[in-house]
Amino acid sequence: MFGVGLQEIMLIAFVAVIVFGPDRLPDLARQAGRMARQVRSFAHAARDELRTELGPEYADLQLRDLDPRSIVRKHIMDAMNEPDDAPASRRSKPLRADQTPPFDLEAT
Repeated sequence: MFGVGLQEIMLIAFVAVIVFGPDRLPDLARQAGRMARQVRSFAHAARDELRTELGPEYADLQLRDLDPRSIVRKHIMDAMNEPDDAPASRRSKPLRADQTPPFDLEAT
């Protein structure tokens, strides 16, 4: 979880005991847990509100679906899995020997 191993967690706990003391540590842990629950509650409320605003066709929307990396990955995988009999508008025809490739003088 978060790339933190057992040794790092133990070091953090040791430093926390030294800095805050054993008396205040349970209160701080309780406050941290309460804050984590509240953040999770806010995230779920935002997701539910977004689903409501977008309508029933987005009822299965997950927040990770809005990540640009997953969107690009999905479209690339869809393109790779596309059958060879794709529409002619998506396929390019090979050039004949006497043809030159298209060139735009105003590009870049």
